Amino acid sequence: MAKTQGIDHVLARAAKAQDVPGVAAAASFEGKVIYEGAFGRRELGKSAPMTIDTVGWIASMTKAITGAAAMREVERGTLSLDAPAADVLPELNRTQVLEGFDAAGRPQLRAPLRPITLRHLLTHTSGFTYDMWSADMCKYQAATDTPGIISCQNKALTTPLLFDPGERWEYGIGIDWAGKMIEAVSGQRLGAYMEQHIFAPLGMTSTSFKLTPSQRTRLATIHARGADDQFAPMAFEVPQDPEFEMGGGGLYGTVQDYMKFTLMILNRGSYNGTQVLKPETVQSMAINQIGNANVADMKTAIPPISNDVNLTAHGAAKWGLTFMISAQATPQGRAPDSLNWAGLANSYFWIDPKRGVTGVFMTQILPFFDAKVIAVLGEFESAVYGSL
Repeated sequence: MAKTQGIDHVLARAAKAQDVPGVAAAASFEGKVIYEGAFGRRELGKSAPMTIDTVGWIASMTKAITGAAAMREVERGTLSLDAPAADVLPELNRTQVLEGFDAAGRPQLRAPLRPITLRHLLTHTSGFTYDMWSADMCKYQAATDTPGIISCQNKALTTPLLFDPGERWEYGIGIDWAGKMIEAVSGQRLGAYMEQHIFAPLGMTSTSFKLTPSQRTRLATIHARGADDQFAPMAFEVPQDPEFEMGGGGLYGTVQDYMKFTLMILNRGSYNGTQVLKPETVQSMAINQIGNANVADMKTAIPPISNDVNLTAHGAAKWGLTFMISAQATPQGRAPDSLNWAGLANSYFWIDPKRGVTGVFMTQILPFFDAKVIAVLGEFESAVYGSL
């Protein structure tokens, strides 16, 4: 108990020192939750405290769940990792590669050299990208009146590739297309599929694309850091009646719920006696799936949404199905080959199979990769490993 109280003290002190409006976090060791805690407010200027069951936009932490759903369909034989994805979604046959722009600013496009596969989509090697880390994609969207992905409009998925499938790693909207593939072979909306096959079996009762009245009573507000380094609440919500449910980043959820998912992955597909994925499936998700390619740092093209993102601070990283795999140990204690990723509003998780540790950490702050939030996350991780 004293050691977990130490985590509480460290996290509270760090959050206060860095002026983070609100944070919720949890950690487990050898399958048992060893810490749950929350500090600050759900919204600055209001009285509701941040709690362990506070609901937040988990954004790209959605991707790992969509990846698990896709791998369940691979297990069932309805999806293939290496067949052309257009066999399931013929509209992908229309996808082209952006080569540049002519003197008038019109996009110059060509056909890709090879088909896109589900493996490409899950590993960010398809050629799809995000506008927030690609000036060329921002330019393309402006030239063609194409909305951004967070609009959840089908037209947002019609952006071109930046390179031929399989050539390199670049973070993008591929997992939104994977979500469409799940819908095509299951006959269900993505959220309904996740509810039946992932959320209900794991007891994730506060995770969904569409907010319920109960979730709204516990919802945290996103805060934007301004030029004066101060936070201000902002009006933002993922569309609640979307054209498509955003498998790459549309879920709302809690730290407690997400911990159930990470524990399932840590325990080779099983949680509380429920087998969600086969052990061999989870093993395949947790190993390098991009060959000689490496995960790359991401330079912001839209600074209010994201800072530059340094993913190689601890050496070259790889990508599995659908996690980043760290090549080296972190100074805080995480072992090599740990899995991790994050959400745009500065939420983060890691899964450390070698040491039997998983952690989940949530704030609701923009822009992404906020230096002060990263400092608090580092203190939390150090305290978790220090308590073992």
